[in-house]
Amino acid sequence: MTMTFEGNSPELLWGTSFFAGSLAQLTARLSGLPAVVLLLAVGLLIGQAGLDLVNPERLGGGLESLVGLLVSLVLFDGGLNLRLAGRELQRRVIQLVFARCLLGLLGGAVLAHELAGLSWPLAWVFAAIALGTGPTVITPMVRQMALVPRLAGVLEAEGLILEPVGAVLALVLLQLALGDLQHWDAVLPLLLLRLGGGALLGALTGWLLVLGLQRLPADADALKLQLTLGVLFLLVSGIQAFLPEAGLPAAVAAGVVVGLRLDEQATQLDEWIAQLAQLAITVLFPLLAADLSWGELSPLGWGGLTCVLALMLFRWPVVQVAGLGLPALRWSDKLMLSWVAPRGIVTAAVASLFALKLSAAGLPGGGALKGLVFLTIVVTVALQGFTAPLLAERLGLKAALDPGAGLSAGLEQQPGGEQIGPLKTAE
Repeated sequence: MTMTFEGNSPELLWGTSFFAGSLAQLTARLSGLPAVVLLLAVGLLIGQAGLDLVNPERLGGGLESLVGLLVSLVLFDGGLNLRLAGRELQRRVIQLVFARCLLGLLGGAVLAHELAGLSWPLAWVFAAIALGTGPTVITPMVRQMALVPRLAGVLEAEGLILEPVGAVLALVLLQLALGDLQHWDAVLPLLLLRLGGGALLGALTGWLLVLGLQRLPADADALKLQLTLGVLFLLVSGIQAFLPEAGLPAAVAAGVVVGLRLDEQATQLDEWIAQLAQLAITVLFPLLAADLSWGELSPLGWGGLTCVLALMLFRWPVVQVAGLGLPALRWSDKLMLSWVAPRGIVTAAVASLFALKLSAAGLPGGGALKGLVFLTIVVTVALQGFTAPLLAERLGLKAALDPGAGLSAGLEQQPGGEQIGPLKTAE
């Protein structure tokens, strides 16, 4: 039997991505550098922008499906550990999400059109994609810098909510740009259908999953994990078949219901899901970053870079509006919230998919859209990843606990005597 070796075989692509991601995590642990920055850097190094060892395009259409399932695992883990204890924290999250959806969408579209040169239809698509501050990068960042719980909870919850909202909204706006939707008045009903339908089915599935998990023996942790993953992946893939992108809100909703219903009974399950979600981040971030080439960034020129920097600074007035009527939110809190907004895996995956759809439809601008999105990811992750820990320390916003112990190890007493907690985390 003759054996052949192909330098860029699917097996070698996955093996290289896993090794590169694990090496980045090891370097982050030993050096104290932000893990998300190193994951992005190693992806650029092994990909088309660097040594060209990994070319994700060789994985074909299967990559999109696998990325979708692994991203749903990350979102499910975030929902599983979501704890918004206290009205003050809930109000902060709600006001920030609404301000981002309205002002962030408008500002992002204007900046993309005026500075980066995108057409108005694609500028709106970019603005929707850029709404998502990914939990895949937010969670590792706030854990590593040991950010105080009152802010960590807001940032992580914002990412969990806006990640699926931005993805679904971007897809609807893309359909409008492609002519699949004829009028703007069709955007809101379709958006609500996919978000509401996905969340409702996800919550129902999560409730049924809890009923099944509660009937298993206490020592059947491995079986509980297998059943959870099986139900989650069937839920996401099934919904995606008739409601595109609705699998993302479904994964979050299912995680929230399972986490709330099982409460402290699912400690071991929480831990295993968290470890698998971290593994998904470790392999997906380098793999998707490897798909970026300098040729997709260079046509944007200084206009693209200016657009990204302006988008980062525009978050400051958005946070100011979101903080209206919240006296417990100090100026230092607002400054920290306005600076930490990196984009992550879902943003990259959505941009890559949309670029392919625009190319297949024969419409120009897909490459520029993808390039601007990836430039946003590179700049926000690198710049904020390095500076956010320093800013948190300078402002006195680091929690007095071991970052490896999880942010849920501490609760803060807020003005007025209300105690709030962040996302419950498991390492």
